[in-house]
Amino acid sequence: MLVIVAPGQGAQTPGFLSPWLEVDGVADRLRAWSEVVGLDLVHYGTEASEEEIKDTAVAQPLLVAAGLVTAGALLPEGLPAVAGAVAGHSVGEITAAAASGVLSADDALVFVRERSLAMAGAAAATATGMAAVLGGDPEVVAAKLAEHGLTAANNNGGGQIVAAGTLEQLEALKADPPAGARLIPLKVAGAFHTEHMAPGVERLAKLAPTLTTADPSVAYVSNRDGEVVQSGAEVLDRLVSQVSNPVRWDLCMETIQQLGATAVIELSPAGTLTNLVKRNVKGVATLALKTPADLEKARGLVAEHGGQEQNA
Repeated sequence: MLVIVAPGQGAQTPGFLSPWLEVDGVADRLRAWSEVVGLDLVHYGTEASEEEIKDTAVAQPLLVAAGLVTAGALLPEGLPAVAGAVAGHSVGEITAAAASGVLSADDALVFVRERSLAMAGAAAATATGMAAVLGGDPEVVAAKLAEHGLTAANNNGGGQIVAAGTLEQLEALKADPPAGARLIPLKVAGAFHTEHMAPGVERLAKLAPTLTTADPSVAYVSNRDGEVVQSGAEVLDRLVSQVSNPVRWDLCMETIQQLGATAVIELSPAGTLTNLVKRNVKGVATLALKTPADLEKARGLVAEHGGQEQNA
């Protein structure tokens, strides 16, 4: 069974969309979506600096647009014909929602633009941040985060936890880290997927009723708990609350395995999630769809693994 996954914020790199502009229709779609989000997506995906595309208000719409144009290049007939499931990490869940038909591409981009502005605004209200905690005993790590008032905002499996909170709390953790763990500060604007993002949830809750949803055309695996969500309305509700809820990618990978995945393809800008899947889901073929040069191999995986039934 083939699973399509979409990466989250931080996966973008300067110029990553440049080679994709050579694919028929990609530039036109990006220009059309630029009008929807009020950003020049072609510029940000090809010419903008690392600092420019690090901006939450830019990065999130750029990632969703990139995922959708690369999904279209790989699967012009759409996911249902070949994929058994879809999942995304954080903002990548919006890409997954559009790819599985829960939202139209335009509505997904309207939603992600509002999400990016809401999260940037919430991040500006308080000095917060995030740090990766690598290794250590999970219970010891959890206890240490709780001791310093931090939230495990992401659980990426394989001993990768992302701690989030105020800069003071993160400094305290740096001075008193969990035994056997290594800390890596992350270059993000705030404590995403924590209570600090509550104002963003309120803002998105006002937008949600204006959007039209449909039930997902393939199994949609949710960040909240790794569960397969069958209702489009519930997917949208979860996308709203996800802004202040932890990302349980570890549980998503468990579900992907339980569904019977035999291959996972990650949409551009790819690499992060396929690396996590390689480490945590054994016996599954993976492919990071980074440039059009990867399309031939990706189509080979689609031909070999697409259209298979998922496990009950």
